[in-house]
Amino acid sequence: MSIGLILLIVLVLLLVGAIPTWPHSRGWGYVPSGGLGLLLLVIVVLILSGRL
Repeated sequence: MSIGLILLIVLVLLLVGAIPTWPHSRGWGYVPSGGLGLLLLVIVVLILSGRL
């Protein structure tokens, strides 16, 4: 397993965990999942381009 694949799996798990479902996190909106989604997109582009 390459480091890129491990990083991708960890980011997907973080993205799923950032969905605001708990009462204390409903006020956050989609900022945590949006930021992680952007990071996930950058990692996927780097993996596909072969730079990671």
